[in-house]
Amino acid sequence: MVPSKEQLTKYAKLAVEKGVNIQKGQSLAINAPIEAREYVHYVVEAAYDAGAEGVHVNWSDEVLTRKSYEREPLHILEDVPEWFVEKQLSHVKKGGAILTIYAPNPDLLEGIDAERVAKAAKAKGQALNEYKKYIMNDRVQWSIVSVPTDKWAKKIFPNRDVDDAVTSLWEQIFSIVRVDQEDPIEAWKEHNKTLYSIRDYLNDKQYEALEYQSEGTNMTVKLPENHIWAGGGAVAENGAEFNPNMPTEEVYTAPHREGINGTVTNTKPLNYNGNLIDGFTLTFENGKVVDYKAEQGEETLKHLLETDEGATHIGEIALVPHSSPISQSELIFYNTLYDENASCHMALGEAYPTNVKGGEKMSQDELKEKGINTSLVHEDFMIGSADLTVYGVTKDGKKEPIIENGDWAIV
Repeated sequence: MVPSKEQLTKYAKLAVEKGVNIQKGQSLAINAPIEAREYVHYVVEAAYDAGAEGVHVNWSDEVLTRKSYEREPLHILEDVPEWFVEKQLSHVKKGGAILTIYAPNPDLLEGIDAERVAKAAKAKGQALNEYKKYIMNDRVQWSIVSVPTDKWAKKIFPNRDVDDAVTSLWEQIFSIVRVDQEDPIEAWKEHNKTLYSIRDYLNDKQYEALEYQSEGTNMTVKLPENHIWAGGGAVAENGAEFNPNMPTEEVYTAPHREGINGTVTNTKPLNYNGNLIDGFTLTFENGKVVDYKAEQGEETLKHLLETDEGATHIGEIALVPHSSPISQSELIFYNTLYDENASCHMALGEAYPTNVKGGEKMSQDELKEKGINTSLVHEDFMIGSADLTVYGVTKDGKKEPIIENGDWAIV
């Protein structure tokens, strides 16, 4: 299917008005692959219609990205130009919003030396560390959406020709992000209310810890004092409410970086920097990964964990019902934006400072003192399944079910 003008207009309006919620006179940076150029044209139009002033598109080309990893010497891959950093940083310092169109080829860097990829990613993470804090602290509005590309669609639907695969993926995306409804923006308002009710319930409970039990996963996660559950929309410094992820089905918080013990096994592949990691198990002691193995991509996982000290700790835990629309599609999307919203998940690395009271005003040392993890990376991996049970442990040791057999036990 070739999406109609009406469908693309609705999707662009949703991303601009409910995703980043652009404000009159505000600038917008759009990060997009060249394959998404038609959709980007609609997004730019929607941004101007909403009152944006200064809309800038940062294009990426995966063919050129792969060529750079194949041909450039390592010292060039590790050299992040100052102009590139300043371009991103100056935009957010002036209060600009960011919309990312995320649709990577899951096999883009297959066969590339994992160490080269890891070192380049670390260098970029270090160079953009200040810029990233504007996003992690919700200082500006930011949002992520996806559109089909040929390579991504064929990965999901390998037995179909390209046109059929892309058509099927468009249909899935429009359904999952509610573009197929008469008023997608109103539908998202109602969806956010559901997530807010769960978020508020968990914030009132202030559990001491969570316990996870399923085939392959048996672990206890301590929660820091004054932790904050979030989900649905967020609020930027300028007061604008926005939806960081579209789709989103999660509520999430930060665990205590030294309070995780046990073993966890992934339930969906992780697409990390153009390589897949799958069939992996992580064992934690006092919050740190002390053992790991993977059936696919173990070398890539090794380099991820070696990024810095914080990469061996967990920065986010998120709860998602197995009955979510993405899960019920029974598809593996090989795209974290979608797969993480089909499944309970965790993230190795950086925590969102906003997940602890006053965290957005704390230094890295202050966050660490509160048990909040810091790192150059933040990589979500999926652990949810139909047999997962998650208990909340109260301060007096009582265990209360939050998720039973994969679904909410509290709504």
